[in-house]
Amino acid sequence: APPGRPAVVSPSTTIAARINGELRDLACPLADGDIVEAVAIGSANGRAIMRHSAAHVMAQAVQHLFPEAKLGIGPPIENGFYYDFDVNRPFTPDDLAAIERQMRQIIKEGQLFSRRVVSDTEARKELAGEPYKLELIGLKGRAQKDGAAGADGVPEEAFVEVDAAGGELTIYDNLDAATRDLRWKDLCRGPHLPTTRHIPALKVMRSGGAYWRGSEKNPQLQRIYGTAWESRDALAEHLRLLAEAERRDHRRLGAELDLFSFPPEIGGGLPVFHPRGGVVRKVMEDYSRQRHAEAGYEFVNTPHIAKSTLFEVSGHLGWYADAMYPPMEMEGAKYYPKPMNCPFHILVYRSRGRSYRELPLRLFEFGTVYRFEKSGVLHGLTRVRGLTQDDAHIFCTWAEMPAELTSLLQFVVDLLRDFGLTEFEAELATRPDKFVGKVEQWDEAEAALQQALDASGLPYVVAEGEGAFYAPKIDVHVRDAIGRRWQLSTLQVDLQLPPRFELEYQAADGSRPTPCMIHRALFGSVERFFGILLEHYAGALPPWLSPVQVTGIPIADSHVPYLAGVVAALRERGIRAEVDDGDDRMQKKIRNAQRQKVPFMLLAGDADVAAGAVSFRYRDGTQRNGVPVSEAVEEIVQAVESRIQV
Repeated sequence: APPGRPAVVSPSTTIAARINGELRDLACPLADGDIVEAVAIGSANGRAIMRHSAAHVMAQAVQHLFPEAKLGIGPPIENGFYYDFDVNRPFTPDDLAAIERQMRQIIKEGQLFSRRVVSDTEARKELAGEPYKLELIGLKGRAQKDGAAGADGVPEEAFVEVDAAGGELTIYDNLDAATRDLRWKDLCRGPHLPTTRHIPALKVMRSGGAYWRGSEKNPQLQRIYGTAWESRDALAEHLRLLAEAERRDHRRLGAELDLFSFPPEIGGGLPVFHPRGGVVRKVMEDYSRQRHAEAGYEFVNTPHIAKSTLFEVSGHLGWYADAMYPPMEMEGAKYYPKPMNCPFHILVYRSRGRSYRELPLRLFEFGTVYRFEKSGVLHGLTRVRGLTQDDAHIFCTWAEMPAELTSLLQFVVDLLRDFGLTEFEAELATRPDKFVGKVEQWDEAEAALQQALDASGLPYVVAEGEGAFYAPKIDVHVRDAIGRRWQLSTLQVDLQLPPRFELEYQAADGSRPTPCMIHRALFGSVERFFGILLEHYAGALPPWLSPVQVTGIPIADSHVPYLAGVVAALRERGIRAEVDDGDDRMQKKIRNAQRQKVPFMLLAGDADVAAGAVSFRYRDGTQRNGVPVSEAVEEIVQAVESRIQV
């Protein structure tokens, strides 16, 4: 486009442009030499722009229906958007339906999104009735003065409103398509769609409370969530996946399958595992222990509490005190429930002198830790206050560190594959601006982590500057059966704790260098991994993990002793089997076993007893009749030992 002309690109799917690497509205003027790339509505950036624009449409609709509503912020989020409002009462389902109808009317009108630059004074004058917008303008000014984009605890989402690190302050007007009269406006840095008509498909989802700027000290606003997609088909597929996710919700499955519960007498975020859930946990942990033993790990066990001095040395009281449970005072000392296992494993290492001949030293524990998460973020097993980490800490020389990381990452991926997870992605988080340790050590650790990723063959991205201040790390993500992404395993090279605890080992030359320390959590936590597996398999765990692997179903009471003998033969082979000898009719017993997602049902009647056989019924409803008992036993044992899914 010639200089000064809008950066309009022809394809109908293009809704914005990247000009010299920066996202801009299609109406942005161009200068000589500008490099312009089209942004399609179905791309990640295009969807974010569309959803941000949909958030503006939502806010306009709310203020049309509820003129007293004051505006908070309205960012795009994964798979949707939200907007916060200060209103006199919570929104009702009827309100949400009316808001969606009004949004569709605004979209139909094809209002124009028009950007204009304003001064702070102009913005304050125009938005005088919007106290939260005025606060954002003030925060922008203070952030510019202090040189801090995240000043005053402003959530990152707020920066869709203002560029707190500097730059222009802008307002987006929604203009009537025919007359260009102002219909609505909002403080925003953009970019936005050309018109509201460019939102092809949307839906208002739900509402709930949210504290302004994420702080309980601030007013509670009403947050409305919505979703928007590049086509009606894409929206329909998203809604289908949401329904499928609800069907797979591990909290519902946990109750239906009698696996775990959260008794209010214990407190939120502290699950209790029932016998069947306990079986699944034991199988998970036993198999993990077996694999760790084969890989040369040594098992340790550490207490649940420790004196405050341990967490002072480790730095947890300085960095994580807000997330720790309060202390207990006994005999003049303060004891804290442990938030992490690493300081305890360090004490095991430091309990005596170490030689280079002992390294690498791989310490492993299923260690339960306690973190006081806010009640608003607790979510079943995937966000709890008491969690059991499969924690390993590897102490090695710096020369051993690259090979150790490579084998560690392969071990992680192989074990996760054994649990039926097959789609992996990784992220390498590198040195942030503020860090501890030597730059040379950071460079060495990052190079070793990247070498491990390259050797693994996993797809990965480098998150520049996203490492913790004390360590670069690899995060391993998995995708479940319906495509959702979960962060699971972490490998981290710690540059902080070994010197804080003055760790050392005797080298071959007699010197006493500081060892390298690698943190490694494979499941992340047993509880969270349990929940992820339940949702991945929709409760139908593979036979080797199922709490009950076989249910014997007699056609009549007279067949119970025969099936009891079959079950006894299965139990001798290590199979978890039982006979349903209750009063229900056979058809009801089959339905009960199907609801409990038992992998195998063995039915027996007079003909089966006479033939020394069973009718073999699978979880999917298929059935084979007249299967000899010995053959049925071998098939079940083989399915369990091979860890296949049926």
